[in-house]
Amino acid sequence: MNFLSNNNTVHVEVRVLRSEQRMQTLRAAIEPQLDAYLKSLKTLRWNVAFAPDTKLQSVESILLEKDNGENGTVKPDHNRLKFCYHFYTTHRPEVRSAGGLFDGEGDGNSDSLDSVIAANHVLLPATEFVGLWDNLIYEEGLKEKLLKFALSALSFSQHSVDTNVIACNRLLLLHGPPGTGKTSLCKALAQKLAIRTQSSFAYTHLVEINSHSLFSKWFSESGKLVARLFGKIGELVADKNNLVCVLIDEVESLAYQRSAMSSNEPRDAMRVVNAVLTQLDDIKACPNVLILATSNLAQCIDLAFLDRADIRQFIGLPAIAAIGSIYKSMLAELMARGIVRTEDLEGNQEDSEDLLTNLAERSVGLSGRTLRKLPLLAHAHHTSRDLFELNQKITLSDFLDAMLLALEQLLAEQRHLKIDTNVNEMA
Repeated sequence: MNFLSNNNTVHVEVRVLRSEQRMQTLRAAIEPQLDAYLKSLKTLRWNVAFAPDTKLQSVESILLEKDNGENGTVKPDHNRLKFCYHFYTTHRPEVRSAGGLFDGEGDGNSDSLDSVIAANHVLLPATEFVGLWDNLIYEEGLKEKLLKFALSALSFSQHSVDTNVIACNRLLLLHGPPGTGKTSLCKALAQKLAIRTQSSFAYTHLVEINSHSLFSKWFSESGKLVARLFGKIGELVADKNNLVCVLIDEVESLAYQRSAMSSNEPRDAMRVVNAVLTQLDDIKACPNVLILATSNLAQCIDLAFLDRADIRQFIGLPAIAAIGSIYKSMLAELMARGIVRTEDLEGNQEDSEDLLTNLAERSVGLSGRTLRKLPLLAHAHHTSRDLFELNQKITLSDFLDAMLLALEQLLAEQRHLKIDTNVNEMA
């Protein structure tokens, strides 16, 4: 099965309500009507989920997306576009398949190796990850590059490409400073793959390894914990109907550079690195597994692990254009929820646009995680003012003023923390 497409392909992700009917039956009933509906639209908007203005009651939302990462609203040439439909339902957060495969097996006694919970296991597509991919904002084309890599790697596996001839470990490493959304991006990528590959895989599993739980207080047991964990992953992978995405967050914890280990380092740490590398080499023979790893300290990762990564993508702090987009998306959410008064965000109001530009410029150097804290801090600041009126929506200009004040306070706190850190280092 070829998972790839060309520039004229529009991927239509159709989220349907849970039903007793089989997905094939639902799709057969919905797709012709949906196709006619989309072809009747005079404009199409990419990367924004919407509910169709039709009588298709089974459809919860639709998302239109192109492989080149194109955004905005366009007047489509329906003679050139080809719609590629992906129908799916989501699993609730409490759904964990395989009956707690990665739960601790002991009696709850912390002194038992069997009590270690080595990984979190989620069946995808998951309700908790809906909209995650669309709301992660990076430089243009970055997300699409990672998606194309993952689909290409799976396509090579589906075609049984000999990995002795062409290296393909299906290992992707995202590295960069904290707070840039690396872990979220991995989860969003796994969710996207679950939707895009349903024609080949009946189920998609996300196994998030708890790296720190694999370091046992018992000498020499950590390597055994790693082997046991990958043995359980192997149980999932053994079913060819499963696509298994393994997420190793902060991979430097498990694959610390052996050449940098001193003689005082516990031997168990080296055994863990050796065990991880061995398990990765073994599992790459399975065509239905993808390894996603993140790191805040890529320079500390063992060179043998780095060499096994097919793609090493740096995820840096957002540039000013991305910061502006993040702020606009957050303001749009507050408007949709009735907290901020609905106003134009596309530059027709000069004062608001100037405030937003100033806010973005002052925010350069902050992580996405930090940026997304500002609306809450701004709201708390604004509602403490004497002018605040209960049950009244906040104007856009007032809220931008509050965000700028919140930003200045946050920057001041960071400067104080930096000074305190320097003082402690000198003491």
